[in-house]
Amino acid sequence: MPGAAQPATGATGARGHNGPGVLAVDIGGTKLAAAPVRPGGTLGPLVTRPTPSGDAEAVWAALASVVTEAIGGEDVSGAGIGSAGPLDAVAGTVSPVNIPGWRGFPVRDRLAELLAGRPVVLVNDAVSGAVGEYHYGAGRGVRAMLGMVVSTGVGGGLILDGRVYAGRTGNAGHIGHTVVDLDGDPCPCGSRGCVETITSGPAMVRWALANGWSASPPDGRTLAAAARDGHPVAIAAFARSARALAAGIASAAALCDLDRVVIGGGVARAWDVLEPPLREALDTYAGLAFVRRAEVVRSELDGQAGLLGVAALVHDPEMV
Repeated sequence: MPGAAQPATGATGARGHNGPGVLAVDIGGTKLAAAPVRPGGTLGPLVTRPTPSGDAEAVWAALASVVTEAIGGEDVSGAGIGSAGPLDAVAGTVSPVNIPGWRGFPVRDRLAELLAGRPVVLVNDAVSGAVGEYHYGAGRGVRAMLGMVVSTGVGGGLILDGRVYAGRTGNAGHIGHTVVDLDGDPCPCGSRGCVETITSGPAMVRWALANGWSASPPDGRTLAAAARDGHPVAIAAFARSARALAAGIASAAALCDLDRVVIGGGVARAWDVLEPPLREALDTYAGLAFVRRAEVVRSELDGQAGLLGVAALVHDPEMV
């Protein structure tokens, strides 16, 4: 498939989960994480660090430290990277919207060098999360699904007929940068009114602060707690987020005839607060019968989905 993930050197050639484990790496705007994934999908010790706000080499140094610690004494045959986007899966470079220090950074080749030439696969982090849910979680048994990560940013990954649909450059499914508000706020991607400008955790907090809510610390967890306690602005922030999320989901379902949408990430951890207004908004925006048929569910794997998914892609490169 054009734009699918490409190994940095060689290819695993493996189907199934026999032999050595692989290293799974997750690159996000908030944190960097890595863990060995042993045959059969058993996750080893997880190592995390906050994502630095410095230049390209500062971010790389933090990632290299995470990777080195995560490997420890493990025997790994290769590595998979799920990174915030956009990215260029053919060139192996990433330019995450929420990591300003990385623009066109050659993360795949740098990691392959660190791993002494072992093969490295690079995909969007929402794609890796979708694959994890497809194999091990809430996406099992479906034909067409969208996996979403709603956190510091909003990402998406498509699996159609049992294969990742990555698109020409590896960025297909980027639902966070579909436009749902024609006169909306500018987005770091360069557009305006994107789903991410309304639905991401930081966007929700900014809106709530601008409309009279206050807390210490002013973050997504305290906003969710305030909504549970009945604070009207916090409740409105989740309702506003849910409407934008529902509009994006309805559009994706109309385009791709989805069976299921699986939502993970930090915002989804407040599912008890997010789900009721999301269901109500879906009733408004999902009009056609086949669009309404798409199930919308919470991730079963939470923070492990991306790590398990990217490991599965190293074992089964023909899925992309």
